Amino acid sequence: MNYREKIGAKDNPLRLQTPPLTSEYTMHVAEKEGKEILVCTVKTTVLHYDIRCIEDLHKMLQTHGDWMALGSKDEKAEAKPDTVEYWGRSSENPIGGWYGLKKGFKGRFGLYIPPLLEHLGLAEVEHNKRNNRMRAI
Repeated sequence: MNYREKIGAKDNPLRLQTPPLTSEYTMHVAEKEGKEILVCTVKTTVLHYDIRCIEDLHKMLQTHGDWMALGSKDEKAEAKPDTVEYWGRSSENPIGGWYGLKKGFKGRFGLYIPPLLEHLGLAEVEHNKRNNRMRAI
């Protein structure tokens, strides 16, 4: 699926909020080394994610069939098993590892990708102060 229209480009990025609705960030589609990627900008920090994470995460959530904890952690912290964050770095996901593409900024998958799936109508995300979860729609 072509996500560029729904997510936007650098000059017109999608504006999203973290699950607890405490921080705003932008997401857009760009090209790097001939492949489309997601570019997530949080203030001055720029993260890159493999765009395949959108469909892969949605499929995993459909198979899971129930709510799953987000479990967001930065790259240096160990992700808790059975969370979206853990799956986003697991050798058992469809790409066999990290969906984050920038060394030092590979984590926080469970913080920034779930609101994107919610925006795309692929998932429902909780918006509590802590311990948020998501599930496929």
